[in-house]
Amino acid sequence: MAACAAPQDAGAQRTDASQTGSNPALPAPRAPRPIPTINIAPAVGWRAAEKPEAAPGLAVNAYAEGLQHPRWLYVLPNGDVLVAETNAPPKPAETGLRAWFMKKVMGRAGAGVPSANRISLLRDADGDGVAETRRILLAGLHSPFGMALAGGRLYVANADAIVSVAWRSPRNGMAAIAEAPRKLTDLPGGPRNHHWTKSLLASGDGRRLYVGVGSNSNAAENGMQEEAWRADILEIDTASGRKRVFASGLRNPVGMAWEPATGALWTVVNERDELGDQLVPDYLTSVREAAFYGWPYSYYGQHVDARVRPQRPDLVARAIAPDYALGSHVAPLGLAFAKGARLPGYAEGAFVGLHGSWNRREPAGYKVVFVPFANGKPQGQPVDVLTGFLDGRGNARGRPAGVAIGGDGALLVADDVGNRVWRVTALRTPGNR
Repeated sequence: MAACAAPQDAGAQRTDASQTGSNPALPAPRAPRPIPTINIAPAVGWRAAEKPEAAPGLAVNAYAEGLQHPRWLYVLPNGDVLVAETNAPPKPAETGLRAWFMKKVMGRAGAGVPSANRISLLRDADGDGVAETRRILLAGLHSPFGMALAGGRLYVANADAIVSVAWRSPRNGMAAIAEAPRKLTDLPGGPRNHHWTKSLLASGDGRRLYVGVGSNSNAAENGMQEEAWRADILEIDTASGRKRVFASGLRNPVGMAWEPATGALWTVVNERDELGDQLVPDYLTSVREAAFYGWPYSYYGQHVDARVRPQRPDLVARAIAPDYALGSHVAPLGLAFAKGARLPGYAEGAFVGLHGSWNRREPAGYKVVFVPFANGKPQGQPVDVLTGFLDGRGNARGRPAGVAIGGDGALLVADDVGNRVWRVTALRTPGNR
């Protein structure tokens, strides 16, 4: 496998300040190669006494352990936490050297475990920062991911459809849900389902849902006929299930959130691969209604991707550049604004879970960062909040995915390789108890 990896790009380096912020450096794209650059951090998990390293002034503890590939989080109004224990659905076997190679690579990265297909509920009733209660709330789902409460129902975005169940919120929370989930609408699914995760966000009035649907390819190599309703954020009417494209050209929009100061929709997006270690920066951006963000024809605004055929100069001409670069191949998944957080120094801005690279020679990501905001816009450089997911030998003890602000103001982080949910709080000192 190492022998097949492409040589390092000249000048390639770990993600730095030139690759982040509102005006990232964009070098010339690398020439196409039959086998992409691969540098997987093999998944090894956490030893008993190990945990990530929190930034100065912060502390971290395991909120829940022994989960099965916890990928996404949703905090309920009473402070209980829903966790999607999930992974990709089965896909048809693909033949050829490249397909074999990629399957081996993703298995080493911890992405090959079967999906538990369930939503579990975590509860910390005694307030000690550890969930002493864990129960399966919904089982038998199909690679569930996004969750949202709206209009008295709990909506879950499966890999191929949005389903819902009736929801009640007594003081002591829900126990188990026996009713069969009801389908609201289909979503693009298999058989290929290249980007299978479907994130979910409800409007404030509960009348609309917003769904992040990733592309079915890297750069439309399977043809645009396979990209219907993909690389989009969809808007869905909760009363009828009718859907429309809210914004397009977003290769893989995952975490979504409402920015507190302006009420605008923001998302984090995983950009395309195989153009080099320093291309293309993944990003954080506000999402304008009816806007086009370039995929697959261009990246970071109107930088044309020459691999795509046929070209669409008419679409490139109206492609919008994103607001903020997070670095190339860092794989942002989780997004949570700091409103409600009780973490000193992190009052205004966004927490982002960077799942980590697999296709650049020096690893990037594998941490949770904070992007400062002012007046509803990102300002300055991202700040590391939670690191240490890679050990000294380049193995992945964990990989951060979904992030959320808990009912007590702590930052919660789903770690799908470490099978834990981490809890980040203010560090207690003699003068701060």
